[in-house]
Amino acid sequence: MAQFVFSDAAALARTVLIGIAAYAALIAILRVSGKRTLSKMNAFDFVVTVALGSTLATILVDTSVTLAQGALALALLVALQFAITWTSVRVAWVRRIVTGEPALLARHGRCLPDYRTRCSAHASPRRKCWPRCEALASPAELSKAEAVVLETDGSFSVIRTN
Repeated sequence: MAQFVFSDAAALARTVLIGIAAYAALIAILRVSGKRTLSKMNAFDFVVTVALGSTLATILVDTSVTLAQGALALALLVALQFAITWTSVRVAWVRRIVTGEPALLARHGRCLPDYRTRCSAHASPRRKCWPRCEALASPAELSKAEAVVLETDGSFSVIRTN
């Protein structure tokens, strides 16, 4: 039973040392890559973030992966994200694949049924359609909105009527 909890002091020491070094490497790589890597995330950025976490976990617990291999894998993921982001700014079809399209949630003060956001015409806009939308102070504010758009990074844009 004790073997399942604790097997080797050297393995624990390796995890601590490699963990600190790999974490420091990840922070350094993210700092060098710039603010874009840590900005609001779209689905593509989320996938890269999960991949970075998975890679960091592998470095920590898989003794067959060296620190150099792990740091290279982290740098490769960040470099690929940078390359895809750079390309998506310059090539429209890449941007559409990577970031998707914004979703129109409301128009002329009414919720639009939209299968992607599960927003129904009968839902309370503040609580059910877009609970994180700070731009609308209350459901009554919806009537003042010309349009409400769910952006690809998860934020909301509200275009108000005059």
